[in-house]
Amino acid sequence: MKNTKQTMKIIALVTGITGLATLTSLSGPVVIVQPPAPVVTVQVPVPVITVAVPDAYVWDGFEFVGVVGTGYFYLGAGGYWLPCDSVRLVRFHEWERAHADWRAHATVNVNYRLDAHGHAHPWHGQGHSDKDDHGHNQGH
Repeated sequence: MKNTKQTMKIIALVTGITGLATLTSLSGPVVIVQPPAPVVTVQVPVPVITVAVPDAYVWDGFEFVGVVGTGYFYLGAGGYWLPCDSVRLVRFHEWERAHADWRAHATVNVNYRLDAHGHAHPWHGQGHSDKDDHGHNQGH
């Protein structure tokens, strides 16, 4: 009787395995479809350099700073006027609080007439003042 029970278990096991194999082969291969990842293009904006030359400037204890309209500019290396970054602007405004009348004492800019691109801008003032560049003439 033991043999019969064992034989029945083996037949049941083989029948189960065969049934599973038949189902797997009838269902076909498993195909997984993944859509392609979207292509993302990012255009980095070109930094805009404001081109301006102040007609007057002042020494703020660190560098020369001038104003054109609502823009603040500092005199960079080579005598070029460059837009003030946030650090320079904060420092200048702190200096400005203690020197509210700085515009009355500003130096007329007749010599530093180059913008950030190296282009010369004509001076719009009249005559030559005794405040002109205080001996800072670098041949521009």
